Amino acid sequence: MAVAAEVPSPAAEAGAAQPARSWEGVRALLVRLHFYAGVFVAPFLLVAALTGLAYTFTPQLDRLVYGDQSRVEQPGGEPRPLAEQIAAARAVHPEGTLASVITSPGAQDATRVVLSVPELGDKQRTVFVDPYTAQVQGELTTWFDSTPLTTWLDDLHRNLHLGETGRLYSEVAASWLWVIVAGGLMLWLGHACGQRAPSALGVLLPDRTARGVRRTRTWHAATGVWIALGLLFLSATGLTWSHYAGDRFGQLLDAAKGHAPELDTALPGAGAATGDGHQGHAGHGGGAATASADPADFDTVLAVARDAGLDGRVELTPPTDAASAWTVAQDDDRWPVHYDQVAVDAAKGDVTSESRWAHYPALAKLSKLSVQGHMGLLFGIVNQIVLAVIALGLVLVILRGYRMWWQRRPTRDGRTAPLGKAPARGTWRTLPLPVLIVGVPAVVTLGWALPVLGITLLGFLVADVTAGLIRRARAA
Repeated sequence: MAVAAEVPSPAAEAGAAQPARSWEGVRALLVRLHFYAGVFVAPFLLVAALTGLAYTFTPQLDRLVYGDQSRVEQPGGEPRPLAEQIAAARAVHPEGTLASVITSPGAQDATRVVLSVPELGDKQRTVFVDPYTAQVQGELTTWFDSTPLTTWLDDLHRNLHLGETGRLYSEVAASWLWVIVAGGLMLWLGHACGQRAPSALGVLLPDRTARGVRRTRTWHAATGVWIALGLLFLSATGLTWSHYAGDRFGQLLDAAKGHAPELDTALPGAGAATGDGHQGHAGHGGGAATASADPADFDTVLAVARDAGLDGRVELTPPTDAASAWTVAQDDDRWPVHYDQVAVDAAKGDVTSESRWAHYPALAKLSKLSVQGHMGLLFGIVNQIVLAVIALGLVLVILRGYRMWWQRRPTRDGRTAPLGKAPARGTWRTLPLPVLIVGVPAVVTLGWALPVLGITLLGFLVADVTAGLIRRARAA
């Protein structure tokens, strides 16, 4: 950003006239906000970018690490009945209870028999069975159908393996990312418009003739422009499943009736409806204990679901009690997605209830698709490459931002400092009154909607005021 102005002395501040309010004050405030947010939040963003980059390629990593379990060497012929595959899995792994069965999504994929084992807590034991030979290929401890490697990388990106406390890091990053991006865009566009011959190329491309800090700034800004839309998307979607802002988003969905419709699994006349939705960063495959189920019923229920239009990979979950129906759910996260669900009465071979993706409210669809896009699943390898480019671009923007700070350090007249000065304090005094009148309530509202943003912003203000008071006391 622009070279910082000298901080005026307390005496000068006392004797000087009240600074005039003008729209230039808005730019000065943006410079200061962008600088401090960049300095203090960028480390969180750097960690999020690098861990997110690693998570992006988990499908390929899973295939490389766990291909012997999840892939079939010689596909061919008709798949064996699910009852036979389940019997093979239970013969090798009789522990726990049968939680669900996930059919193979492709000819080279194994069937997954998911077991709920008490000692695994919220995780499951997934047994991989060759659907053509009914031979067990191995087992993994999974979390909502995610492999150990994917689960580890997911936790690293989400909470740094620090549990709920660690989730604050990612929420800080997501809460401030859009602020930093929006502020940087406004500053760079304002700079470009102020040039003698403003042009789109001046916004989109770095100035290769520039030197020193100006060269670093143009690369920092131009790279940021190219990835800005993607960063705003990642910020918004990351906030939807964060802890505190995610709760606010849930309240919005409640008020707008934007939640996905729940599947009624109660058998007719047997009781109240229940739902079977799974949420999380990593997918599907719940581990709730189920009532004892006849393996032969899996084939019956699958046939009913196929007749109801549920093709591709599905998860079949036995009822939790005699008053509940089976559930069959599609979980195809690749566009065009398939998320239809049906409840099935195995004894009668009838569909008792259904939940169709086409009937989801618009907000529920937007939320679901955005999450899959954030995870790199929605558009396959193209989605992954785009996310990787955005993550690497963000890393470069951050490093160039810190380089600018270092380049702006005093180097003349015998003055030495490791870093450049911060932008001048007191910029809020130069803001136009309409900006203050509208801006203060807007910031308070944002602080409520995004609590981590509000608390950290308040912390910045307290630290800034404290530093100013200390400086004045020393100069007195």
